[in-house]
Amino acid sequence: MSNVVGLHCINCGRTYQPEVGLYTCPHCGEKEGILDVDYDYDYINKAISRESLRENAEPSMWRYRPFLPVNQVGELPPLRVGWSPLYRAKRLAQELDLKYLYIKDDGINPTGSLKDRASAIAVTRALAEGAKAVACASTGNAASSLAGAAASVGLKAFIFVPARAPQGKVAQLLIFGATVVSVQGSYEDAFRLSAQAIKRWGWYNRNAAINPYLVEGKKTVCLEVAEQLNWEVPDWVVVSVGDGCTIAGAWKAWVDLHRAGWIDRLPRMLGVQAEGCCPITRAFREGGKVRPMEENTLADSIAVGVPRNPEKALRAVRHSGGTMVNVSDDEILDAMRLLGRTTGVFGEPAGVAGLAGLIRAVKEGIVKAHEKVVCLVTGNGLKDVANAIKATPAPLSLPPDMEKLAVALKPLL
Repeated sequence: MSNVVGLHCINCGRTYQPEVGLYTCPHCGEKEGILDVDYDYDYINKAISRESLRENAEPSMWRYRPFLPVNQVGELPPLRVGWSPLYRAKRLAQELDLKYLYIKDDGINPTGSLKDRASAIAVTRALAEGAKAVACASTGNAASSLAGAAASVGLKAFIFVPARAPQGKVAQLLIFGATVVSVQGSYEDAFRLSAQAIKRWGWYNRNAAINPYLVEGKKTVCLEVAEQLNWEVPDWVVVSVGDGCTIAGAWKAWVDLHRAGWIDRLPRMLGVQAEGCCPITRAFREGGKVRPMEENTLADSIAVGVPRNPEKALRAVRHSGGTMVNVSDDEILDAMRLLGRTTGVFGEPAGVAGLAGLIRAVKEGIVKAHEKVVCLVTGNGLKDVANAIKATPAPLSLPPDMEKLAVALKPLL
């Protein structure tokens, strides 16, 4: 990886050269010693430019290969991940009294979520390291993304999910041929068991909160946003937060572009958690360490009571001059309906939690009417149809009678 200078520990600052099996700082340990990837920006600027991207027909995240911690030559996974649409959401903006609002719909990725970006990096690196199997713990989306990515390149996948994982996501795992372990406990229980299994059998570790390379895959969502906005930096980027890896990756994209000299300022990050599971927001407000919380929200993909990567998330918000808000499950369901009704984008609960947080932030005066806002929708609503049904009224149930139909429709016409 000629574009990668090395790794540094965000806790103690020690630097390391990449090597197989090195995921966290040996000095600080797994919980505190989260590593970050450092790049040679001179190399990047020789390999790629804003001008060269205009001529690049690659419709995926791999158009930014020099910004990614993978070999710069050779074959890549076949699934088309990334280059998701960025919509100017005019009708939604009007409802929120905003002038400029953009929706980034990452639910169109192969397995229906932004997590496909991290899993594409995972299987690429696993193959380069000669691994035969990959594994992770997940509340659902990371699991299905890894299972799909592994299936596309012929790797075995071992997935650990808490028993509450939605059946739609579990079905994806099984269709992709993964070995699924439904852990009778919390996400923390599933994570702990996966870590033990990975260590015992030497599988490639796809847990994004541990593996520093996977955040780099997630950052491609905002590399795309920057290019799609013609390198005009928004005022706010809104992200739902669970483990903390997605907002960390989104922020890393802007930092990398700034260090490479491609943009001249940075956006503020708005992190959004569910009220029933908000340990990172609590730590942000209190200025202390993250303390465990119950996982009490219908937004399963961000229901992480013991986040493994809170420090990168907290730094992203603080260094950007941003903030964090919490939203109720009812606000999330309301946001699902509003997003669908005004844009035609169908997001799952965790995928629209960011929008619910934006609505609250506008009401509280945090986000101003004139500011340019990008809201990431991180997962497709078909992932969790049961909660989508909760968010909507029942359909009209009528016999095949035109007059009865006319009566029923009269208030709507």
